[in-house]
Amino acid sequence: MISQWQLRAAFAARLSEMYGREVPAYNTLVDVSREVNEDTLRAQGADAERLGSISRVTAERHGAIRVGTPTELRHVARIFGALGMRPVGFYDLREAAASAVPVVSTAFRPVDADELARNPFRVFTSLLTPADPRFFDAELRSRLETFLAGRELFPPELLALADRAETERELPEEYAERFLHLAVQALELSAEPIDRAWYEELERVSAVAADIGGVRSTHINHLTPRVLDIDELYRRMTERGIEMIDTIQGPPGWKGPDLLLRQTSFRALAEPRALRLADGSVMRGALRVRFGEVEARGIALTPAGRALYDRLLTLADHEAARHPAADRTELARTLWAAHVPATERELAARELAYFTYHAAPDRPRNGTQPPTTLAELERRGWVRAEPVVYEDFLPRSAAGIFQSNLSGAGSRNTEQEGAAYDSEWLSGAIDREVLDPYALYEQQQSLSITEVGRELGLDLNSTRR
Repeated sequence: MISQWQLRAAFAARLSEMYGREVPAYNTLVDVSREVNEDTLRAQGADAERLGSISRVTAERHGAIRVGTPTELRHVARIFGALGMRPVGFYDLREAAASAVPVVSTAFRPVDADELARNPFRVFTSLLTPADPRFFDAELRSRLETFLAGRELFPPELLALADRAETERELPEEYAERFLHLAVQALELSAEPIDRAWYEELERVSAVAADIGGVRSTHINHLTPRVLDIDELYRRMTERGIEMIDTIQGPPGWKGPDLLLRQTSFRALAEPRALRLADGSVMRGALRVRFGEVEARGIALTPAGRALYDRLLTLADHEAARHPAADRTELARTLWAAHVPATERELAARELAYFTYHAAPDRPRNGTQPPTTLAELERRGWVRAEPVVYEDFLPRSAAGIFQSNLSGAGSRNTEQEGAAYDSEWLSGAIDREVLDPYALYEQQQSLSITEVGRELGLDLNSTRR
């Protein structure tokens, strides 16, 4: 029998192999990421593994796909449910992007700490929003929804196997092999000719809309390895002649703890595609829709920490507007150094980030009474704090990656009011709860505090600080 985590690991590996065949530059990205990780481990030793073992970091991937209808997203949820992955977080890229990016998104991932340690594969999944009149007028919306309703992204056999794997939490080897084959096949780039006129009509609204609604299939849009030093990776990729996007999205690089998520990518490549013309003939063309993303993960922030991060983003925007000739990264780094605690201990003391706590094996013994607060327990060596890895995404960063790889800004009618989409709507659309990432991190932290308190005979959840 093949368990869910084994299915998830095998799916991630096969997807990576398939994507490497389709986008060879991805293999270069993986190779350079591995080199940077090995060099960073040699230089930093155990500190390099503060946010995950080198084996986890090297194997880690997140993918991204795009679908057009709630039904298609519901099917995606069933497939990833088979892999022990649940929808976490709601991301509205319509509001985060300056360009026209008419999608809302969630991320499917494991939520249990042990499952994340076994294989932390995640898939950022975006849903087109045809009901938003800022992007689609009534006539185009009608034609788009008719087109989407007439396609089948995932075969019934795949969905039936997915339901069985989710219910039984495993599959017999023969059925597991069939499930993996069908699941990977569903995300391969199709060779079916694309209606050029229809694709270009949608592309005038948004290249993302064309990529979703202009074709009769879906595909893996990017696959993302994790790297320990993203600045060094950016430099090495550029040295190899790979055209990278202009910036690294997310927090600036600085001397303090790594927080949240930093991402960058190489630019979308022109890939050969068959295009069907109005007279029915087929020509060889090229589309730029897929790119190679890479990420560096940091510590998960609490709502208060996230509010601080968002405030600093706004301040950085304001400073960049006041000083257009200045380096925006340097402006952000200066603000970050001035306002963000420079140590993990201070982050914990100000409740800006999440940590798990563990009784230190070399703590004082012989009847010595422990302190009664978590901060004192840690300061005096009774307890050790380990940062909780940020497992999720930043909408502005995701939108920035999307925008930097688009061929044009698209169009948006700002006189129209946007259609309402939120986490509750998305939960109903896919018939399963979209989980709150903060609640998951808080639960992880609280459980560790409860366990430490039990070990030391203290009630620490009522007197954390």
